[in-house]
Amino acid sequence: MKWLPRKLNITPPQFLVLMFLAFILLGTLLLKLPFATEETVSWTDALFLSTSAMTVTGLVTIDPGTVFTLFGEIVILALIQIGGLGIMSFAVLIFIMIGKKIGMKHRLLVQQALNQTSIGGVILLVKRLFIFSIAIESVAVLFLTLHWGPVMGWGKGFYAAVFHSISAFNNAGFSIWSDSLMGFVGDPVVNIVITAVFITGGIGFTVLTDFWHSKNFRNLSLHSKLMIIGSFIINIVAFLIIFIFESNNPATIGQLSSGEKILASYFQAVTPRTAGFNTLDIGSMEDPSIFFMLLLMFVGGGSASTAGGIKLTTFLIITFAVFTFLKGKYEIVILRRTIDFYLLVKALAISTIGLTFVFTAILLLSMTENAPILHIIFEVFSAFGTVGLSMGLTGDLTMFGKFMIIFIMFLGKLGPLTLAFTLSRHSLENIRYPKEDILAG
Repeated sequence: MKWLPRKLNITPPQFLVLMFLAFILLGTLLLKLPFATEETVSWTDALFLSTSAMTVTGLVTIDPGTVFTLFGEIVILALIQIGGLGIMSFAVLIFIMIGKKIGMKHRLLVQQALNQTSIGGVILLVKRLFIFSIAIESVAVLFLTLHWGPVMGWGKGFYAAVFHSISAFNNAGFSIWSDSLMGFVGDPVVNIVITAVFITGGIGFTVLTDFWHSKNFRNLSLHSKLMIIGSFIINIVAFLIIFIFESNNPATIGQLSSGEKILASYFQAVTPRTAGFNTLDIGSMEDPSIFFMLLLMFVGGGSASTAGGIKLTTFLIITFAVFTFLKGKYEIVILRRTIDFYLLVKALAISTIGLTFVFTAILLLSMTENAPILHIIFEVFSAFGTVGLSMGLTGDLTMFGKFMIIFIMFLGKLGPLTLAFTLSRHSLENIRYPKEDILAG
């Protein structure tokens, strides 16, 4: 069995794009089946939901909890799991189970899918990816079932626990309730379990594997250290900003008790990177909170994780490069390690391509959608970061708006560079040209 036909010269990025498109179309067909829905669903809405689930975004034009039957919800859940852990990861797992040899081409595909710097150890990473995901999701299901079971009934509580645990670990943000988790704004168990699961899923499998083996922070790789330190700092800053700006807002946390204010602020601080659940009404939040959430959604989580965005390490590399320039130095040094110049170029390319698509989408949607510009900006950033939060625009999108958001979700999941490499042709450049300075700044 071959994944890549020999006669077709398909690169790994192109193959990944085709595979994602195939699963999105398959999901669309399944969601259009008569026994998948309680009411008629248009092809556009089915495509939108399938793309949102496959890209683990969570934006919805219709309410999944009321429109889809149990079969439809299971289809959505399957797309979330496949999209979150990766198509190639599941393919490798199947090959391992049936005893097939995994060749170099297959390893290159996995390397591309998991955004690894080398093909060494990618198969072992896939095995651990599944072990971590099953273990973490199972623990979450146990806690949530014990919490929801006595209230909802054990059958319904178990199903709700399974759905939200898988959705949370894959940073999808899908919920079977129309108000997401707003009904649990002051529930410490739901807040702690759900955030712990999506933070773990969003930090990256390489970090989890590294931490599992090192057992000591000092022995971790630079990438793992940056992810842990960076996530801690950005989450603390986000919590303080949301708590300060929303404390006197009666539409969000203004009327909550002190403990509930802390829980709600914490949840809303960590969910934009890129979980998508919400315990507060996003459309009622203060503008400063919204603007800061735009940054969080654009940055996203970690590489080789279930999260989207340009990734935290990308943002940190650019940030350290700015400080390096301000200090008058030429080498980027982070935690006593020098960063290769190519990584800075890659970080700039990812950010620039991402921003180009984001602002182009905002421009086009501002001409087609009858909505406040801030709502449009938030929607596009949420789609690109595969976050799933919305200020209420998703359900009112025009046909053009839906297809534009579908494309941005697709771009955000695969990554700007993957899409760029899919459309470009690479060739080795052996010619070097003389250097010359230009004026900048």
